[in-house]
Amino acid sequence: MICPKCTHEQPDGSDHCLRCGVIFAKVRPTPVEQAVMPSRAPGLAGLIKERLFVVQREENRLLLAGRLCLWLVLGGWGIRFMTAPVSGEYFNQSFMHLINLPFHEAGHVIFSPFGRFLQVLGGTLGQWIIPLVVTIAFILKTDRFAASVGLWWLGQSFMDIAPYMDDARAGQLMLLGGVTGSEVEDYHDWEIILTRLGWMRYDHVIARITFGCGVMLMLAALLWGAWVLYRQKGAGTDRR
Repeated sequence: MICPKCTHEQPDGSDHCLRCGVIFAKVRPTPVEQAVMPSRAPGLAGLIKERLFVVQREENRLLLAGRLCLWLVLGGWGIRFMTAPVSGEYFNQSFMHLINLPFHEAGHVIFSPFGRFLQVLGGTLGQWIIPLVVTIAFILKTDRFAASVGLWWLGQSFMDIAPYMDDARAGQLMLLGGVTGSEVEDYHDWEIILTRLGWMRYDHVIARITFGCGVMLMLAALLWGAWVLYRQKGAGTDRR
């Protein structure tokens, strides 16, 4: 046994320390006291740290290498998205836009029972909710790297919708039906949303704020993914 005060090793069954003389019963609770002592639940900060940053070492080197390759692809692709102009066709022509589009259109259908305004806004909400749900699901499964990929997707989805917002007044982006917002009345989502809110003159500002949120989410995802890979490689000491 080890002395709880000076950490000197003692013979089993000793009631006091042979080095410092402390009586163990005075510095260590009895079994009865330990039984009635309430266990302390981790606080919010501890729960967040456990869910997001406590990572075990990954013994599968091939899996770890695959995750590193994916992180490098997302990092390079993310830089291209973050440096693309908010106004323009780059996001509409990207592969990620094809992934976001079905969830955008599904959002219109899902929110249609709640009135015209929410039906229109539902496209954007659907495009954001799905990657958010994916991120949360992987956090709950304690797959931190997969969760960081979900967060990257959420950031990209924010950036993907920003050109749509920016185009609210101009109506020059080509929409799903093969027409622009200026060609068809009451068709451009963000023209409808900002007109209803009386915020049309702020379309460029709202677009850039949304784009900035996407950049921050994507950077956070890449940093989080790098941290997870660093810990999984064995540089950290945390275990689960």
